[in-house]
Amino acid sequence: MNIAFIGAVEGSAMALRALLDAGMAPGLVITLPPEAARRHSDYVDLAPLARAGGSALVHAVDINGPEAVEALRRFETDLALVIGWSQVCREEFMSIARIGNVGFHPAPLPHMRGRAVIPWTILQRERETAATLFWLDTGVDSGPILLQEVITVGDEETARGLYDKQTGALARLLPMAVALVASGEAPRIEQDHSRATYCAKRTPEDGRIDWREPAESVLRLIRAVGDPYPGAFTTLDGQRLIIDAAAPLPESYRYIGLPGQVQIHTPAGFAVRCGDGEAIDVIAWRREGDVSGRPRLHSKLGASFA
Repeated sequence: MNIAFIGAVEGSAMALRALLDAGMAPGLVITLPPEAARRHSDYVDLAPLARAGGSALVHAVDINGPEAVEALRRFETDLALVIGWSQVCREEFMSIARIGNVGFHPAPLPHMRGRAVIPWTILQRERETAATLFWLDTGVDSGPILLQEVITVGDEETARGLYDKQTGALARLLPMAVALVASGEAPRIEQDHSRATYCAKRTPEDGRIDWREPAESVLRLIRAVGDPYPGAFTTLDGQRLIIDAAAPLPESYRYIGLPGQVQIHTPAGFAVRCGDGEAIDVIAWRREGDVSGRPRLHSKLGASFA
């Protein structure tokens, strides 16, 4: 069976490694070139893994473009695995693989189709989600389900924690799915489209903290859009500050001020008041573009974030 693998992110690399470890190395790997890395905050070039597995390698920026389509045709693809690719697969692409095309979605389809699913899962206070392998069709995450694994969402779940749960499940499921396809026993369970919900696209700007919100909401945003995503941010004196981690401040009632004001310097960092009168203790932060580590906060008590 001629298997083609298409992907470009951290989860793609874990899935491809799982296939290699299972002795199921795809014959063709299509991935983004390094110069297009900015498309994904969790970009990984799959070239080293492709070489390790003896796969033919094609770099492409458009999965529906002539480079990718011709590569799939020349390979005489039986099964295409689209794992971590941000573009919708069009009709010409979809028509190539003899058996079909399988995608991955980090949600309990048909619930939460669409974009930015891991941040939305945390922001929507979901208690349970799933990792889903499904057969691609012309819709948005609407094809028949092949395999699905339920995942519990913790009370203090972070984007990184949930991402790791999802990619771990993907690495377990994908070799099983390929084996089922090879045996001719792969399920095609139709989704109940009447139960479908859709997640909107998110941009880095959606990580801006609104200090008028309750402390719990601010903390949830910080957890939801952090690593491997661009992060929650605020501004001070026109400079963007990314907040990577924070916690509730004990005895917040002792501190009186306005939303966004620095209330106290703490052993771990600094506390900022939120809209409900509670404060959060910021314990990990960085200036935008600064990779040198945690900077000092050059601000006086009472300084206000915007």
